Amino acid sequence: MRLRILGCSGGIGGANRTTCFLLDDSVLIDAGTGLSALSYKQLQLIDHVFLTHAHLDHIACLPMLLDTVVSSRTMPITVHATTETLDVLKTHIFNWRVWPDFTTIPSAEAPVLQFATMELGETRAVPGGKVTALPAKHTVPAVGYLLESKRGALAFSGDSTDCAAFWDAVNTGPKLDYLILETAFSNREEKIARASRHFSPASMLHAIHGFKQDAEILVTHLKPADARLTMREILRDGRHRSFSRLKQGQVLEF
Repeated sequence: MRLRILGCSGGIGGANRTTCFLLDDSVLIDAGTGLSALSYKQLQLIDHVFLTHAHLDHIACLPMLLDTVVSSRTMPITVHATTETLDVLKTHIFNWRVWPDFTTIPSAEAPVLQFATMELGETRAVPGGKVTALPAKHTVPAVGYLLESKRGALAFSGDSTDCAAFWDAVNTGPKLDYLILETAFSNREEKIARASRHFSPASMLHAIHGFKQDAEILVTHLKPADARLTMREILRDGRHRSFSRLKQGQVLEF
């Protein structure tokens, strides 16, 4: 499997795009502004979207994706997410006030959008492998994801502060090639990080002691204002582990 990083920033501006990963050609993990990197032909290939949670930086381009491809599809795009996340989409996004209800367009019998509830611990088959929802701890109900192919595996924390259940899940799961772990704020913004249930370098490096595998750790969701500072703090204080910054356009194979 190939995971292409379309967006991995904690904000926008210039080349910064928010969270969106393309798994092979037809599966998205989140649908932030990184989705705009795909061509129209590539957008037409999307069949599944797995959402970690309903915050705008992770769903921003989902409405536009549906509007863009609605006339060219014969099968619906399936959005997989928890009950709480799907309720937010139904109530606050696809409600005919913010955006049309694409579960009824072009018709209720043949819509371009369908929802599939996926609760914590559930696994779904996708072309080339499978996706499992992992525990996360954020300000809203959220999950991470485990992506498995026949030859390897990758775990993504989603937006989350320290979550013992996440570490238990990845430690007892398959051998990981990669761990994508968020660290949104620098240490000087530790108070904001705690309030918003994101990691700072200090809290992330404390939590990583619970990770028992030897996977490559890639840091995501850095806020643009402090991205370089945050990585300097991680690399300075986390010398016991191998960390690198996740980059837009990067391709991970596993």
